[in-house]
Amino acid sequence: MGTPLGDFIRIKRDSIQPESLGLPDHGRRRSPGLRRSDLAGRAGISVEYLTRLEQGRDRNPSLSVVNAVADALSLSPAERSHLRYLAKITGGECSAHPRLAPPPRRVRPSVLRTLRLLEPGVAVVTNRLGDVLAHTAAYAAVMEGTGLLDAEAPNLTRFVFTDPRARTLFPDWSDVADEQAFDLWHGPSIENAEWLLADLAPAAGPELTRRQNRHVVPLRGTLRLAHPSGEELRLDREFLDVPADDQQLLVLLPADDATAQAVARLRSRSHGGLRAIS
Repeated sequence: MGTPLGDFIRIKRDSIQPESLGLPDHGRRRSPGLRRSDLAGRAGISVEYLTRLEQGRDRNPSLSVVNAVADALSLSPAERSHLRYLAKITGGECSAHPRLAPPPRRVRPSVLRTLRLLEPGVAVVTNRLGDVLAHTAAYAAVMEGTGLLDAEAPNLTRFVFTDPRARTLFPDWSDVADEQAFDLWHGPSIENAEWLLADLAPAAGPELTRRQNRHVVPLRGTLRLAHPSGEELRLDREFLDVPADDQQLLVLLPADDATAQAVARLRSRSHGGLRAIS
């Protein structure tokens, strides 16, 4: 039986053409991408050991091996971080003290004060499972009419995969879906990700499960919104981690003057304030 670590290594190996790494093309192959022998040679490990990693028969590679594989695959910083995370959960480090209950939804007062300082900016506190935990009034103004905040306990992942309005709101829906599926791997524990998937997967269907198995590390470029008001928004994103609480603070910044003016118009129509959702 395979592991997330082995799946990720194999998927990346299959996606790389030998010539892109300066390796000779050995001719016709049974599968695309790098041969195991090519990757093993670049990483300084045996083909047999690489096979055990990919097939899940070795679940505890050393940090030096993980780094060597990352170098051999020419992974980006975000991909390297994901590879190290998968090595940890594959080896059992993240499940030594499982938390089967949903992650806490409370936002610490200091984080709420930080959020308040960002007014009138567009900002939101979430966790890796997509729960919307607190947000500025400007965030509510931008999301008004989209459907995201309609639920008593809003969840961005659920909205993206199960609400048809999401495909209209996000012109780059497929990229946003990749991001939300990827973030489930980095929930507070793999058990919590499974808890959400048990509830979400039946409604989301193959669009979610297919992405979960691909291990595509998203680029998180400029976010485009086709707002129900007719405004077209382009927003740059800054993520600030709150690791003690397994949360993150997302700030959405207008990427151009037209978006800044549109956000100002949307904000002027709203009379709400900072909201913490518990």
